[in-house]
Formats: sequence, structure tokens, C-alpha cells
Amino acid sequence: MVIVHWHDVGRHLGAYGAASAPSPVVDRLAGDGIRFDRAYATAPLCSPSRGSIFTGLHPQAHGLLGLAHHGWRYADGVRTLPVLLAPHGWRTALAGMQHESTDARTLGFGELLAQDCGSRCDPVADAAAAWLRDAARRTTPFLLSVGFNEVHRPYDEYPPDDPAAVDVPPYLPDNPWTRADLAAFQGAIRRADAATGRVLDTLDVTGLADDTWVIVTTDHGIAFPRAKSTLYDTGIGVALVMRPPRTWPAARAATERLYSHVDLVPTVLDALGLPVPGGLHGVSHAPLLHGRDVPPPRDAVFAGKTYHDVYDPMRCIRTDRHALIRSFEERPVLTLPLDVAASPTARGYGSEWLRHRPPVELYDLADDPSEEHDRADDPALASVRDDLVERLTRWQLDTADPLLDGPVPRPAPRDG
Repeated sequence: MVIVHWHDVGRHLGAYGAASAPSPVVDRLAGDGIRFDRAYATAPLCSPSRGSIFTGLHPQAHGLLGLAHHGWRYADGVRTLPVLLAPHGWRTALAGMQHESTDARTLGFGELLAQDCGSRCDPVADAAAAWLRDAARRTTPFLLSVGFNEVHRPYDEYPPDDPAAVDVPPYLPDNPWTRADLAAFQGAIRRADAATGRVLDTLDVTGLADDTWVIVTTDHGIAFPRAKSTLYDTGIGVALVMRPPRTWPAARAATERLYSHVDLVPTVLDALGLPVPGGLHGVSHAPLLHGRDVPPPRDAVFAGKTYHDVYDPMRCIRTDRHALIRSFEERPVLTLPLDVAASPTARGYGSEWLRHRPPVELYDLADDPSEEHDRADDPALASVRDDLVERLTRWQLDTADPLLDGPVPRPAPRDG
């Protein structure tokens, strides 16, 4: 199994409708696999969302309610995917990026590769390819996690695309600032996509491709205003493409089923016929991968934000039809993370984002997919709002969310 995870790209890829995004490798993989069109992160920032990918738990349970380099760590007893696979004879390795710990040795991988290159995609892809060539000479099942720092800001390492040719998402102002920023962003996408291609090409030339499960995903939305660090679809919506082993009878197509990143661990273990630990928050989508026609296991996904650069506690629920966001402190509409606040797009964004954020926001996604018209005070949706608030509170109780007890303190220092 190979899991490739990109940084800060959300769904800004050709396969997801971003026509100008230069992502032919991921687009081809989507055509040869399953493209999840409604996959969601559990948080719109790096450490909490990645922690959920590799544990099957929401951040309030795995412990990463903020960024690892700000002192957040996994809670005691939390087991990651490589830890769960190792007793069953799996060889595990991490190449490049992780953001769950300041010490990658604590994450349970048997081998660590390309840890001294800033997780730049080119050396990470080279290290991953070399490791796969070695794996092809063995019969041991393996998990290789391949993490790219791209496409995190800044984007100045790569030649930009033509600003006149980029597609500007509808939630961003179409002006020279935004276009230049998107052009640089897409230059980084082009390089990360090519690096992904080198990993996939290695599977082909070594003969591993037919028997290797490939997963490509992203941690959260793009580093632009109203995306990263928000609980709108633009902040928690992620790309997810799975290409199961070619002997598996999964239909190669797009799916509209709701999927949360907490579903990855139970899906992987269940699909491989391995025991799924109790207490995980995710659900298994393994029947889809094995070609069985069963109902989707979810009717809602949940996400939250507690700390990013500052304390900004929010939680949300998203169903097929509606999205509800609840804020637990008074804040402006957007609390921009530092990298976004310093971006060219933010300079040309105006001051609209400084408006007061309401305590509850409700969006009818069928009529308003870009979440521009808050319906929280609409009497016609009062029963929907009340039901979603109740479901969100129940989820917080079920996951022992500390936010229910009041403001969440910053992590206490630990020895070691």
C-alpha cells in the first residue's frame, strides 16, 4: 500500500473541476480508480487532520487539537496505522512529510526516509522510488507513506503558471493579486503532480502496480482566504483517490458518498481482512472496494477547529443537504492563518472578512453549494437548524470533546 499525501491543496486539481490546475498524474489515477467527490478532513489545518488520517479518531480523541510544533501531541495510547499493521507482518516506512509530531520516530513507522530535505517533493519521491525498488525484491506486504511539503506556501521555488490562464474560484476576488498568487500555487501543483508520477511509475516498472493499493489525498483546503482554517467545504473538502489492487472488483468511477478522513484506518484494515480496533470514530468503506453494492455507511461528516495560529474554536456537521457551523467564541468571519494573511490574495481581499462571525451558520448546499447565504435565522429551516445543532452536540459528547466544558487550554509542556 502506498499513501501519497499533499499539503494545502484541497480539491484544486483537474480531476475535481479545477480546469487550469496542472495535475495530469492525479487526474489519470482518478480515471483508473475511485474518486471520492465528497471526502472531508476532520479539521482545516495540518496536524489535527493528519492525525485523523492515521488514527481513525477525531482530534479531540487523538489529542492533536492544534499544530504539533505548537506543543500538541498524540494522547497516550493512541495507535497509528503503521502500529496497527506491524503485528500482522507489514513493513512500514515514512518518506518525507508528517506533521503529527516533532519527532517522526514516535509515529510507529519501521523506517524513516528523506527526513532532512524539508519534505520537498522531488527528493521525497526519489527516496520513495528507491524504497519501492527494494520492496519489489521482497514478498513482505508494505505500507509506504509518502508526504510532500508541497503545496504549502511559499510558492516561489517553482515557475508559476500564466496568471491570465488560471481559473479563479468563485469565493476569491478575481484581480491581479489573486491571479498572480494562484499562478504561483499552480506552479507548485505541477511539480508535486510530477513527483507523484515518479512514485506511480516506479510501481509500474517494478511490477508492483497490480497488487498495490494506492491512495492519494490532501490534508485540507488551499491556503487562500475562506479556505484553509475554515469549516466551509473549501476548508475541509479534500481530494481522495483510491486505486485498489487491480485484482479487486471495485468499479472504477467517481462516488458521491460522504467520506471522512477518520474512515481511512477502518477502511484499510477491513478491506485487508485485518481486525478493526473498537473505539474508532471512522466507518469502513471496504464493501465499495470489493465491488459489493451496499448502502453508504455515512449520512453526515463532522469537523472542528480549536487552535491554529490562535484559539478559534468551531465545530461543524455536514449532511447530504446542509452544513451547520457553530462558533464557540466571538471572532471575525475569517481568522486568517499567518501564511494566508501574508499572501498576495489577502492584500487584495478587502476588509469583508473582518465582519463579526455569527454563533451559528447554516447553509442549504443544494441551493447554495458555495455557502454564501447563511440561513441560520430563516424560519423555514428552523427545524433543520435545531436537528443539526442537536446532532453536533451529540457527536461532541460521544467523542468527549473538551470544548463542551469551556475554553480549551493550550497544551501543558511535557518532558522529553
